[in-house]
Amino acid sequence: MTQVARRRTRAALRPTGSGTNSDAGSSFGTPTGKVRCAIYTRKSSEEGLEQDFNSLHAQREACAAYVLSQASEGWSLLPQEYDDGGLSGGTLERPALQRLLADIAAGRIDIVVVYKVDRLTRSLLDFARLVEAFDAEGTSFVSVTQSFNTTTSMGRLTLNMLLSFAQFEREVTAERIRDKIAASKARGMWMGGNPPLGYRPEGRSLEIVPDHAELIRELFQRYLAIGNVRLLAEQLAADRIQVPLRRSLTGRQMGGGAFTRGQIYKILSNPIYLGEIHHKGRVYDGKHEAIIDRGLWDQVQAKLADNTQGQQRSPTAKSPSLLAGRIFDETGEPLVAAHATKNKVRYRYYVSRALQHEAGAGTSGSNEPRLRVPALELEKAVAEGVAALFDDPLDLACRAGIELRPDRMAKLQTSAQRVAVKLRKRDRSSMRALIGRVTVERERIEVEFDAAAITEMLGAEPSAAAPDSISITIDARIRRTGLAVKLVHNTGRAAVQDPQEHLIRLLAKAKTWWREMQESGMNAKQLGARHGVTGTYIGRVVRLNFLAPSIAESILAGNQPAALDGKRLLGLRDLPLDWSEQESALRI
Repeated sequence: MTQVARRRTRAALRPTGSGTNSDAGSSFGTPTGKVRCAIYTRKSSEEGLEQDFNSLHAQREACAAYVLSQASEGWSLLPQEYDDGGLSGGTLERPALQRLLADIAAGRIDIVVVYKVDRLTRSLLDFARLVEAFDAEGTSFVSVTQSFNTTTSMGRLTLNMLLSFAQFEREVTAERIRDKIAASKARGMWMGGNPPLGYRPEGRSLEIVPDHAELIRELFQRYLAIGNVRLLAEQLAADRIQVPLRRSLTGRQMGGGAFTRGQIYKILSNPIYLGEIHHKGRVYDGKHEAIIDRGLWDQVQAKLADNTQGQQRSPTAKSPSLLAGRIFDETGEPLVAAHATKNKVRYRYYVSRALQHEAGAGTSGSNEPRLRVPALELEKAVAEGVAALFDDPLDLACRAGIELRPDRMAKLQTSAQRVAVKLRKRDRSSMRALIGRVTVERERIEVEFDAAAITEMLGAEPSAAAPDSISITIDARIRRTGLAVKLVHNTGRAAVQDPQEHLIRLLAKAKTWWREMQESGMNAKQLGARHGVTGTYIGRVVRLNFLAPSIAESILAGNQPAALDGKRLLGLRDLPLDWSEQESALRI
């Protein structure tokens, strides 16, 4: 077809936009009696997309011709184009697809037209989600080359069968790739990526870079002498020893700055320098030459293990630190479990080693982070974040690469609910089996999980595309409120709903004293004399009896703003009578 013919075809297929439109200013036509059709196109690779007429154009013209052939049924093509070029069908995170779903949710589309089913998705689970979203808005789905229509039960059955084979092909391909990688690593081959400092790639192996290898040996020797990663980083900075400049495989420049503690720890624990290749818990002799000898390696690993804060194993431990050994700051430095005792009450924290070992570290001029995180609040926030994953077992199964089978869906749901209950109770064995690493950053907390542990805990089977780990982000930051340190959301509310007993006691006391004043006719001064307090204090407490119901409910539920404590409540000398003004003043 010539370019002129193509332009004429497109002009003939382009909707005129005639008819009424209830949404003024919108480009979506909604003519009465018309069936609004949207075309979705996709191409996995970017190859050929720069051409004047590419695969996306060809798909669109075929679909447009089909829509035109159904004009007698009232089909009308919308002018909006939903084209995803260079994007895989294995994910729903595609810009044009998301726009399409948004327009469907807005009630702007009646039929989605595609060239082939796999243009929409290659995943059976994703397809089920899409069809569910279509059905919720009364939208149908048509594949013009396969004559499928989801408005009929036979069409649904055929589509499910087709997508099952497409997903099978995709998983078999992924399985072959993983098997090839495993077989190659078993033979000691380097399977690509940016090589570690000290080596350069040489075919399927690594070649030593002499200058860099000497620096690696020096790092191992210095750590053995100092015995502390943080002190080693400070020593390297003082000696002006920096990470050597290198080029990545993509040409990006790396290095040139000071060694961070995370970089040093990664170097000291990387078995590549011992001449080994590790894969899925197995150790193979690499084809590359070792930089570090076995004796030095074993000494360094033993010291690293000694310096790692382990879990509390004593059976008599009343308040074990659930995240000990698995919590780090944003630089990669471990936070250690510590506690303080006040009035015979034990308060647990996770603190930076600088705070634990250095006098006055919390007020020093160092730029290094000084963290003191309340352990109970952090553990509750992490437990709730992990439990929330298990509240949606289908999404969790998709993320963790769990094999989904219709006959096991009920069991999956039941197992997920059981695990969620355990996590919310902060069951020690469950949390430590799942959580691999917790990183406390300035404005958030990153939690990394073992995907294999999730699969095992649910009694499921991993799919061929199962990842090694998955992660979530918890929106919380550390803030000091009065004398206490708390985890706080960006909204100002505590990261964990934890009813404060002293606030609840104040509310109860306010009701009791107000009732006494009504029944006895005493004023605040007289009631204060009865209870051994001042009349002023009685007045401050009784005022709380007139708090807005929403404020009282928030306090009882424990989701009040983190800054709302007893001192602030009792300090409300001029409590507004209007409940909305109270809510505004207290930011409820």
